[in-house]
Amino acid sequence: MSEQAFEIIELARKTGKIKKGCNEVTKVLEKGQAKFVAYAEDTQPKEIVMHLPLLSKEKGVKCIAVSKKDELGAAAGLPLGTAAVAVVEEGNAKDLIKNV
Repeated sequence: MSEQAFEIIELARKTGKIKKGCNEVTKVLEKGQAKFVAYAEDTQPKEIVMHLPLLSKEKGVKCIAVSKKDELGAAAGLPLGTAAVAVVEEGNAKDLIKNV
């Protein structure tokens, strides 16, 4: 499942639009702009990302937990890890998101 999440994020980053970081992800989720969300399970403290699965479910957005912030950051094109990433414009990742 993580590999699919990384593939979606990489493709959306190249052909669509993504938001990085827990605050940005929360904002686009609340505004109903997020199409897909991934968050890192190794985020400390856990409270930072605990609300994301619930908010995603409430908004009808697919949400996947990945194990490491570093891997999530790399998929998002960052030199550091990130707690969460949201796809705002799917680009060529639309079909991948549908199949998750």
